Amino acid sequence: MRPERIPLFPLNVVLLPGAELPLHIFEPRYREMVKRCLEDKLEFGMLLSLPKGLARVGCTAEIVEVLKREEDGRMDILTVGRAPFRVLEMFTDAPLVEGRVVYLEDQPSVAGDSVRRDLVELYETCHTLVFGDYPKNLNGQPAENPSYVIAGTLPMELPWKQQILELRSEADRQQRLVSYLREWAPHLQKAATVRSRAGGNGHGLN
Repeated sequence: MRPERIPLFPLNVVLLPGAELPLHIFEPRYREMVKRCLEDKLEFGMLLSLPKGLARVGCTAEIVEVLKREEDGRMDILTVGRAPFRVLEMFTDAPLVEGRVVYLEDQPSVAGDSVRRDLVELYETCHTLVFGDYPKNLNGQPAENPSYVIAGTLPMELPWKQQILELRSEADRQQRLVSYLREWAPHLQKAATVRSRAGGNGHGLN
């Protein structure tokens, strides 16, 4: 059973369930947090930090590997997103911020076959345009649950990733991703065309 009060790590990133996130830990308060989590096998909460404040919905992070330790206490760790949560109360009286949280469950839903087909096609297109490679990370994934994988892989804008995290049904997440990727793909295609012309005979931008 996950604890209802957890340490929080605000950062300009959105962690999604199942996504890997490497972190460089250097501040003393977060070194202590990582040490405690490793010793007690605890997860900590990742929250998106914005200029206007902290998001209230985040995702717990499990430390799966310590990649590197420095003599001064700094370390590189690899985390994986586990459980979405909402912060009910925040405790800021100590150097390390903690939150009383409630864990968020998905509502039962089934995305339509046409939505899923559109989503996979758009994902393949965007992944190829961004990375120059065909995506392979949907292989072996449950057919009804690709949203977190797709949103966690593509370099989407943070507010959009936060929306995906906050939605409480897979059907809603897939529909939202289809809308986003449908608008994003033409911009990626245009950027790829410009790069191709610029790397060609030198006259492509005239």
